[in-house]
Amino acid sequence: MNLGKRVALNTVIQISGKAVSTILGLFAIALITRYLGTDGFGEYTTVITFLTFFAVASDFGLTLVTAQMISGLKDKIKENKVLGNLFSFRLVSIIVFISLAPATIGFFPYPAAVKLGVIIAFLSFIFPALNQVIIGLFQKRLHMENDVIAEALSRVILLAGVILTENYKLGLNGILISTLISSFSSFIFHFIFARRFASIRLNFDWEIWKRIINKAWPLSVTIVLNLIYLRADILFLSLFQSQSTVGLYGAAYKVIDVLTTVPFMFAGLILPIITVAWLDNKPKQFKNVLQKSLDFMIILVIPLVIGVQFLGKPLMIFIAGQNFVSSGLILQILIFAVAAVFIGTIFSHAIVALDKQKKMIGFYVFTSITSLIAYLILIPRFSYWGAAAVTIYSETLIMILSAYCVYKYSHFSINFRKTGKALLSGALMGLLLYFWPLTGQHPLNELITAIVAASLIYFSILFLIGGINQQDLKTLFKKGEGQMTSSYGGSL
Repeated sequence: MNLGKRVALNTVIQISGKAVSTILGLFAIALITRYLGTDGFGEYTTVITFLTFFAVASDFGLTLVTAQMISGLKDKIKENKVLGNLFSFRLVSIIVFISLAPATIGFFPYPAAVKLGVIIAFLSFIFPALNQVIIGLFQKRLHMENDVIAEALSRVILLAGVILTENYKLGLNGILISTLISSFSSFIFHFIFARRFASIRLNFDWEIWKRIINKAWPLSVTIVLNLIYLRADILFLSLFQSQSTVGLYGAAYKVIDVLTTVPFMFAGLILPIITVAWLDNKPKQFKNVLQKSLDFMIILVIPLVIGVQFLGKPLMIFIAGQNFVSSGLILQILIFAVAAVFIGTIFSHAIVALDKQKKMIGFYVFTSITSLIAYLILIPRFSYWGAAAVTIYSETLIMILSAYCVYKYSHFSINFRKTGKALLSGALMGLLLYFWPLTGQHPLNELITAIVAASLIYFSILFLIGGINQQDLKTLFKKGEGQMTSSYGGSL
């Protein structure tokens, strides 16, 4: 199979697998929210968010770094050595940082359930961190189906754990233990699948570690700053508002988390293509693939934004239960941040391809500082509405600044021709949803029917007016075929 078809196949596999994992994950969340209620789910959200800050502080962007460091290696012994050092570096960094969470939780004014939850759940963040290196290997080999299968299997285990927790009334601690077991199983599956391609063992070579640090620190800084302006909303909510408020906001944010995996998954596949295009001094191909990628993201996100304005409430009731109806209103606001993430993710990966990550650090610092100030002012006064508003501000600002950085160093400017067609199709879809009957008598059937009908209208109109065609996707992957071949030394 040639490389262009392999990239296309990986995209289809990831989208299909992600759909399965998403359904399983949402089913688990549906059980958790109904079992714990708004207060209990607020405590669960606080535990996960608190631990996330320590885990992300040690992130170092090692999925991208792994793909970069092994992409040009043809010698398997050298590749195994680099992977072993990357794996060891990730293990040391995550243990050092995540151990700070249970050590410091006692200084925060959280209820006892949250403090105990942090102590129980902190180990569950070690295993996804180790998966980063393995996923980088899968990306290089264009065998992301292994990641998809591992994730789906771990979601099944999580779902089983949640069901057992509910049956045996194990409460919040049971949910967190289930999360830990699911996280560990995900790593085991990833590690077993990786053995087909490489031998990953603990290794320490200071020269390689220095190379890792040199490549990773700009990404690490931007990731930490991104965490501050993106996740500080829930942290400040947990400090200034009730756990019930955190639960309502956290339920809507779970949907946001699911949606934002799509652009990162797609951008991860596009990154090697645009990186090699730029390194091979082919700016035209770089810009062409980047334009097609942005068109694809915009075409996906426009119906999401419009659809949620009409279906946000029934969607959240279906996912989380009647007690979370207010989460639907929050989702209607937060979905605009999703739009910025979809577009901004493509630009941020383009910056990595250009090797200009350091140029973004100042922008991230400014966004983080202004967002923190806004959170401190708005959350105590306006609760989750203030949190949502600042999230939109920060993601939109980063999207604009990333686009500016790409324009400055590659002279790429986006063509909005297909955006206009997508907006027209979305407006007609919105008109359909405005008159769509949602009686609430058969909520699931009504919701599914509305989503299917809206999707058919949107994509049919978009196709008829030339907003999408088969040639676009062929161009996207065909342009990368020759580039990727030069990088990996032949088609796979």
